[in-house]
Amino acid sequence: MSRTSPRGATRPVRSRVGVVVAAVVLVVLLVLIARSAGGLGGALDVLLGDPQQDAQEAPAGSAVAALDRLPVKGKAPKTGYSREQFGQAWQDVDANGCDTRDDVLARDLTDVVYSRADPCQVSSGVLVDPYTPKQIRFQRGPRSAEVQIDHLVALSDAWQTGAQQWPADKREHFANDPLNLLAVDGPLNSAKGDGDAATWLPPNKDFRCQYVARQIAVKAKYGAWVTQAEHDAMAGVLSTCPHQALPRDDGGVGPQPAATSAPADAATTAPYASCSAAKAAGAAPLHSDDPGWNPRLDRDGDGVACA
Repeated sequence: MSRTSPRGATRPVRSRVGVVVAAVVLVVLLVLIARSAGGLGGALDVLLGDPQQDAQEAPAGSAVAALDRLPVKGKAPKTGYSREQFGQAWQDVDANGCDTRDDVLARDLTDVVYSRADPCQVSSGVLVDPYTPKQIRFQRGPRSAEVQIDHLVALSDAWQTGAQQWPADKREHFANDPLNLLAVDGPLNSAKGDGDAATWLPPNKDFRCQYVARQIAVKAKYGAWVTQAEHDAMAGVLSTCPHQALPRDDGGVGPQPAATSAPADAATTAPYASCSAAKAAGAAPLHSDDPGWNPRLDRDGDGVACA
């Protein structure tokens, strides 16, 4: 005959007591979290996560969202790299009659003075350097190197993250793309070398979000990839500014501004930025007394441009 152990009969009771105690502890925790999170819904969000909040962490058009889409790979060998692989330096790829270096200087400097002999050539100006930030007076001549044009994504880095496979004309446009170019402090640019975000960031921390956003925009535009270390460094910077927008694709630093209505005669009086724009508008050739005349497009000074 089997016997029922008195001790065995108490096990279900102890088990139920344990469940009750655990439930009480859970309720107490929920109450405490709810008080700090603004209600039971907030407490559940704390415990389980808020899907809507997670979805908002990388808004469309943000640098974070674009970074998430970049391929992550190791760097290819640097074998075969040379500056010449990216074409002749500072070409006039936008056909405005001025080389890329002078275009960037004219864009990034203030108080710009042009050479009398060459209306494209920037003779002097003032740079508020985004990397330091300090004011640097640019004067063409022996001290020109105090202001240099930085490729935000260095040509060597691009070569090792996809550019080896690009056709020559794509590499040439990459090297002259205003989106990837910035007038900066010369010695700092030299110190940066071909470093990516994992090895070099601007000393000016207030500019770092914009800096990596432009690097991401450039790599996304040309189909280059990032290394894991580079990705992590960029993500670390953007964690302080998750809504940082990608820059506009004309070399601007900030997001594309909202369109504004121009005066009725603005379209006819504003100087054409390039011969391509003048030709697209059917205004070429331009004469010195024509609406939209831009003396920078008159390379030979004969009063006729974009012929």
